Amino acid sequence: MKKELLTILLSFAILPVCAQDLLTEVQKAAAEAAVAIDKAPVPEKPKDPPKKYWKNSLQTKLDFGQTSLTNWAAGGYNTVSLKTFIDANANYSKNEMFWNNRLQLDYGFLYSADKPVLQKTDDRIYLESKWGYQATNKLYYSAEFSFKSQFSNTYDFPTPTSRADGSALGENEEYGAADWKAARVLKSGFLSPAYTNLALGLDYKPLNWLTINFAPLTGGFVIVDDPLLRGSYSQPLKKEFENATEVTGDMYKAAKFEFGAQLKMDFKVNVNDNFAFSSQVVLFSDYLDKPQNLRVNWDNRIDWKLARFFSFTVTTGLIYDDDVMIQTPEESADGIPGHQRVQFKESLSFGFVYTFASRNS
Repeated sequence: MKKELLTILLSFAILPVCAQDLLTEVQKAAAEAAVAIDKAPVPEKPKDPPKKYWKNSLQTKLDFGQTSLTNWAAGGYNTVSLKTFIDANANYSKNEMFWNNRLQLDYGFLYSADKPVLQKTDDRIYLESKWGYQATNKLYYSAEFSFKSQFSNTYDFPTPTSRADGSALGENEEYGAADWKAARVLKSGFLSPAYTNLALGLDYKPLNWLTINFAPLTGGFVIVDDPLLRGSYSQPLKKEFENATEVTGDMYKAAKFEFGAQLKMDFKVNVNDNFAFSSQVVLFSDYLDKPQNLRVNWDNRIDWKLARFFSFTVTTGLIYDDDVMIQTPEESADGIPGHQRVQFKESLSFGFVYTFASRNS
């Protein structure tokens, strides 16, 4: 019994010492863990992606049409048509400033068996670049540059009255491609005409789909590089020929400076992912030459996406320019000068459409 009591007493005597050693070891382990945690690399917080200020897009469209007739009692002509359209946009926006750039290119032609020559149906180069800085919630100071011309010569093809060499058409003979080319009448060409404008003014954006730009300081040049066409676009005579009684094309200046005011309205609505409508109206008054006669350009475009890569497009264009003289075939045959007329163009097409790029960068 004494032995057991002694063992119990020794156990109670040793217990505080063991507890003290255990506490020391725990404290030492905790200190080492704290040091290890302190030395461990702190994981970096995920960084926010850099803000993107550019929005770019490039859309192409290709329309193709073809008609082939064989022993067709009702008559008609074999035809082939091709039309291309490119619409490139590069827009920058940061804080109160924006810079929008757009390039539109159109080109198309038609071949018909009744006229064995390629006839151009579409030809346009149109560049717009606008810089703006916010003045108020919906008003921006703006500066805009625009350029408009075409790629190649455009001709009218009246029916020939003789062969290209001047001889008469024989019995049961038809005019060939050379005869049609000899009878063609030049209407326009690259830089004939071309319009450049720099407009300083204000942009008003009352709605997301409507922009109204008024530029009381608008200057630019009307360029007609081909001397044969300068008279048709009312280019001024060179100083030394101002009193000439007989005028030829090289007596006109190649470029005419204009300075006036411009009002431009841009309307664009995306009804849904498949249907979009856009319209642009531009009115210009030249302070230097008959400011009461406004130049009018009104373009409309409807794009209806019918499938992933196919769309239906309707475009219209209306132009009235007091400086452009247009001859009817009768006037041209009689040598009568042309007159100012309202110009209107409508195009309806179905074809392949693809967006090569549409991203923010």
